[in-house]
Formats: sequence, structure tokens, C-alpha cells
Amino acid sequence: MAYKDIGVSTDGPVTIVEIQRPPHNFFDVALIHQLAEAFEAADADGSQRAVVLCAQGKSFCAGANFTDRGDDGTGSPDRQGHKHLYKEAIRLFRTRKPIVAAVQGPAIGGGLGVACMADFRVTCPDGRFSANFTRLGFHPGFGLTATVPRLVGQQMAAMLFYTGRRIDGAEAVRIGLADVLVPNEQVRAEAVKLAQEIALSAPLAILSTRETVRRGLADAVETATERELVEQDWLRKTEDFKEGIKSYAERRAGNWTGR
Repeated sequence: MAYKDIGVSTDGPVTIVEIQRPPHNFFDVALIHQLAEAFEAADADGSQRAVVLCAQGKSFCAGANFTDRGDDGTGSPDRQGHKHLYKEAIRLFRTRKPIVAAVQGPAIGGGLGVACMADFRVTCPDGRFSANFTRLGFHPGFGLTATVPRLVGQQMAAMLFYTGRRIDGAEAVRIGLADVLVPNEQVRAEAVKLAQEIALSAPLAILSTRETVRRGLADAVETATERELVEQDWLRKTEDFKEGIKSYAERRAGNWTGR
């Protein structure tokens, strides 16, 4: 199948899905749809046992982009846009084969949501992780309120959400947000190596074990996105949100009014 914004190849039993919107790989509904199609195709191919998700360019994924608004990465579609996005995102979480994300650069906002969809994250010192929504006067999305606590615990997740802080690859591995730290130039190769190691195990046993380990995750993400959408809907109408977008574009702290 031909895709517009992703490349799909195989390395033995491993499917490699590459996001091809460099340098920052901002996503929209169309891109998430293509990822879902590629992952479901890997599910349907009995010769494929694991998936590597990687990206061209500087960033793994620096956020959502629904309009021609430049490289601010804020991701502020209207309610209908979010509903379509989250519907496609749930498809990613419902696929069956293990996914290893190769996070070679920033995974920011919704891009962090894409990274946290995977079973494992391989990163490097140049990796950057941030749920920066509150710095924009917005509410976390892409199911992050379900996935991040599962990875790092409720308290650390709250810390990341409330502060919007950006952490590097080493810190991400230390707190459990990522799993493997390697030099920058080895991220993709290490992700493929991990996927190949997974592929050495019996395929039915892997599918069965993954189903148990991730049981309820897709449902939890679906419930979380419904809640996230409600909160994002009213925050989008606030003065603070408008200021958040403006301050982000101007690379300064927000002047919040609480309105």
C-alpha cells in the first residue's frame, strides 16, 4: 500500500514504519490514519512479529498540526478535529503486535502521546520528552492522562503534566518514560535490534502475553480521550489559551489572567 506521509519497509520479521514529515514530523488526522493502516497491515501479515516506529528529521514528533500555523507544535484543532484524531489514535492502541518507538529527538505534546502508544521507547541524550499542554493553557491529550501514569506512576505523571517540563533521554529512562538509552546515532538500529529480539519468541505466545500485559489499556485510553476532549473544549475558548499559543510562538512565559 502506498502512503503519503510514512514509509513502510521490512527487516525480516520486523515492520519498520517511518514518519516522513521532517524536520519536526507534526501530525494531523491523516498521518495518524496512515499509521493505523500500516500497523493493522502488520497485524494481518503472519510473517511480521514486531513493529518499529521511527521518524525522519530532527524530531520524533513535535506535536499536532491541523492548520498552516507554522512550527509552533501546539496542536489546537476544533472539537470535531479532535474527535476524528482520537478515533484514529484508538486504532493504534488496539493493534496486536509489539511496537518499539525510536525517539531520536523531541517527542512533544501529542508527539509524546504517539511515543507512549508504543510498548517500548529507545532514545538517546538528544531525546526530549514533554507534555507541555499546561504551558499553553490547555489540557493534555492523545490519551496521555492514561498512558503516562501507567509508565511513571501517578505522582511523576502529575509532576510532568503540571509543570510542562521538558526532560532529556537520560531522565526519561531514569523515571521509566523510556526504556533504553543509546548514543544518538544508534537509536534506530537499537530499536530494530530490540524488535528482532522480541521476534525470536514464539509469535502466538507474544500476542497472548501482550494482550494480558496491555489488557484494558485501549479502553482506558478511549475513556481518557473522552475526558480530555471535554476539558480541551472549554479551555480552547479561554483567554489563557490564546495567550498560551501567542507566548509559545514568541518563546516567552505566558502572562496568565485565569480567564
